[in-house]
Amino acid sequence: MANGKIRIGIIGAGNIGGVHAREFSALTEQCEITAITDAYLPLAQEKASVYGIPNVVESPEALIGLSDVDAVIVGVPNQHHAPLAIRAIEAGKHVLLEKPMAINSEEARRIYDASRKSNVIVMMAHQMRFEAVPMQIKEQVERGELGRIYTAKTGWFRRKGIPGWGTWFTRMDQSGGGPLIDIGVHMLDLALYLMGNPKPVSVYGATYAEFGPNRKGIGTWGKPNWDGIYDVEDLATALIKMEDGSTLSLEVSWAVHMDTDNTPFIHLMGSEGGASYKGSSGKLLTEKFDRPIETPLSKPESDEGERTRLSRHFLECIREGKQPITSALSGYTNNLILDAIYESSRTGNEVKLNWD
Repeated sequence: MANGKIRIGIIGAGNIGGVHAREFSALTEQCEITAITDAYLPLAQEKASVYGIPNVVESPEALIGLSDVDAVIVGVPNQHHAPLAIRAIEAGKHVLLEKPMAINSEEARRIYDASRKSNVIVMMAHQMRFEAVPMQIKEQVERGELGRIYTAKTGWFRRKGIPGWGTWFTRMDQSGGGPLIDIGVHMLDLALYLMGNPKPVSVYGATYAEFGPNRKGIGTWGKPNWDGIYDVEDLATALIKMEDGSTLSLEVSWAVHMDTDNTPFIHLMGSEGGASYKGSSGKLLTEKFDRPIETPLSKPESDEGERTRLSRHFLECIREGKQPITSALSGYTNNLILDAIYESSRTGNEVKLNWD
């Protein structure tokens, strides 16, 4: 650190890299962004100009090697997550890694193992854990207001939202999957967290590709490459069983003929109460005097935002040497479950999770 500030380098100057540049550049008392890079350097130069970043570096490897970078943010396509994160960890840099951790559980395990052998902080950028309503629900769960959470249901249905058809988004070898690994990983991560992080032990799942191969269900995000390929799913469903007997149902889509408002949701069902989350609102549900009681939850008007809280948490963990709530283990757990869902869909059988 220089002048007590954590020095940050950003790998990836696209949409998500721009979000991180915006958030960390606002935390001037705690950190400074000293370098940025991108496969398309003019994009990195643009972000450097906007956010006052002094160095535009020619490659991720060069950025990781800089002595004036203490922490690295990895915000690039999925297939590059593992090699860049591991290189940064081995170079002694703290890492904030965008979701999913990797394109499969094998590569995620390599990141996790590297993090355990190091003295650096490795944090997953799952911003939904830092949203106002989920934080309110988590507080009530930890107070025991819901009792034992025995089952939960989560999902995110997009009716017409396939991103970047034919680009890395729709290639299994580059993305690791379709909506399951893209938006499903968010819902899986948040649901497990709100349930109290029970240990998953088995998965039964199915995936479907009814839209993408026929070039239907195309969304507005990303520029299509009609010379490319689509070999991922456009809908996935799964039932995940935990060691404590609880279960989690997961359903996600990029495209589906369904009456949906495209809003992510979670329903927690506990012995003493329940909770629901839907976008920026939610409810706590219980029973008093034989009558159902509902307490609405909402985002405060003065809320600083989940991305700001996520950024502050990363810096706090570095300063205090503590594990982030979105740890490397949480990232590996997510990838292990996602792989099992894909395997279950291929085989038609339940898949037992291998934690060895």
